[in-house]
Amino acid sequence: MPKRVLQGTVISTLNENTLTVSVERRFKHPVLKKTIRRSKKYRANGDNNAYKSGDVVKIQETAPISKTKRWEVID
Repeated sequence: MPKRVLQGTVISTLNENTLTVSVERRFKHPVLKKTIRRSKKYRANGDNNAYKSGDVVKIQETAPISKTKRWEVID
């Protein structure tokens, strides 16, 4: 089964080797027909010194690395 790849923005690099990435999705409301933005935060494994807040990165699913980390940075 292929691994999911998501694109998002780095919002935190405070922890060593861990990034917090916010991924936004847009969809149309079924009744109101209005475009709605929803965001979700993911914890990803990556080099802390290589990325800064505001960088756009791609993350990929992986086997559990820790209690909360299930993603790794690929770009």
